[in-house]
Amino acid sequence: MQADILLVEDRDSLRAMLAETLEREGYRVEPVTAGDEAVRRLEEGRRYNLVLTDLKLPGADGLAVLEAALAADPALPVVLLTGFGTVETAVAAMKRGAADFLSKPVDPERLLPLVARLVEGHRASLSGPILAGEAVAAGMPRIIGSSRPLLEAFERIRRAAATGVTVLLTGESGTGKELFARALHALSPGARGPFVAVNVAALPESLVENELFGHEKGAYTGASERRAGRFEMADHGTLFLDEIGELPSAAQTKLLRVVEERIFLRVGGTVPVSVDIRLVTATNSDLSARVKAGTFREDLFYRLDVFQVRLPPLRSRREDIPVLALEFARGAAGEAGRDQVELSPAALERLQEHDWPGNVRELRNVVERAVILSDRGPIRPQDVVIGVPGESAAPRPSLDGPLDESIERWRLAGEVASIRRALDESGGDRSRAAQALGIPVRRLSQRIKELKI
Repeated sequence: MQADILLVEDRDSLRAMLAETLEREGYRVEPVTAGDEAVRRLEEGRRYNLVLTDLKLPGADGLAVLEAALAADPALPVVLLTGFGTVETAVAAMKRGAADFLSKPVDPERLLPLVARLVEGHRASLSGPILAGEAVAAGMPRIIGSSRPLLEAFERIRRAAATGVTVLLTGESGTGKELFARALHALSPGARGPFVAVNVAALPESLVENELFGHEKGAYTGASERRAGRFEMADHGTLFLDEIGELPSAAQTKLLRVVEERIFLRVGGTVPVSVDIRLVTATNSDLSARVKAGTFREDLFYRLDVFQVRLPPLRSRREDIPVLALEFARGAAGEAGRDQVELSPAALERLQEHDWPGNVRELRNVVERAVILSDRGPIRPQDVVIGVPGESAAPRPSLDGPLDESIERWRLAGEVASIRRALDESGGDRSRAAQALGIPVRRLSQRIKELKI
């Protein structure tokens, strides 16, 4: 596996052993003995796929090497080697961007799979620029993470992007289906065209056809002028239909013709309208089961399921939780006017223990709430309130003073904000909002009433 690794270790025997182990696997290893030298090479612009560095070094230490590496390439993975008494420092370094750490003596059976995964992730970030710079340039959030399930899903997106194939995104609620649809659009030849997203489940059944296909003047009472539908708006671009399983049967028949011929009629129209679009659909339900139940057309299902990409749930890529949590925490801190925010090792451990039924969306809600509760200090385990505040098993602060009363007000404000965001993203669907928040729908309805949302 041709890849360049910067190895920083002052002990000759360990440095030689690590270099030999990695070179046997086909890596190109550049060994150095001091942190100052490693920092210099990184600042000179030398390109690497991974940095493997001891924490304690003569001159600049491993943290300085970490900072230089991330300054040179924010996607560059850095693995720290830790001795006795430095594990806590390594955990703190992971909050600052380190990919992982290994305790000495280094076990090759742990080292080699870790290096392979991180090198593969870094290569994907280079060959798929949508994961970094182009995403920002395109005005959309980055796809964050380097786990194998995430990279495999993105590789399928990249392959589909080169063609005009119809794509079906599947996965649980909160796994980022619209984000991946936007990535697919950005990597497609039609990236300069529009990206139009529609949440089918949020449309009243009586208005679905009108929203998708538009209407002619006089088509019904109040139709005073011709109106373009979402298909026309997406012409020469990408149309993303989320929650496609909720499409009413009448609209399914009309959609089938569009998928087959790229031609449709506006409501009340007689002149066919043709469009040139890439169609991307998504669902968190089992469409094949809906076909068997008779609620979804079999012929439409096979037309949509040409190229399926399954997005992994967060619990299957737990190694991405630290970097996701830090990203969300920094964003929330910026909105709150805070310069810095840290996640304590115990808080991070609590985040990684949860199964996240609401996936990335739930994680973001929890972290943003934790930023509010942390009151400008590091995020502590008691700030990580999972589910509805009051039902968490985490230690809670006492409410016996002005400061605690202030914290309680901020907590409630955070809860209200989280519920409102979940309702907004679900189009007002309380069942989907409750799933995103990781609470029963009955409890959500109760809190909406109690908080007068």
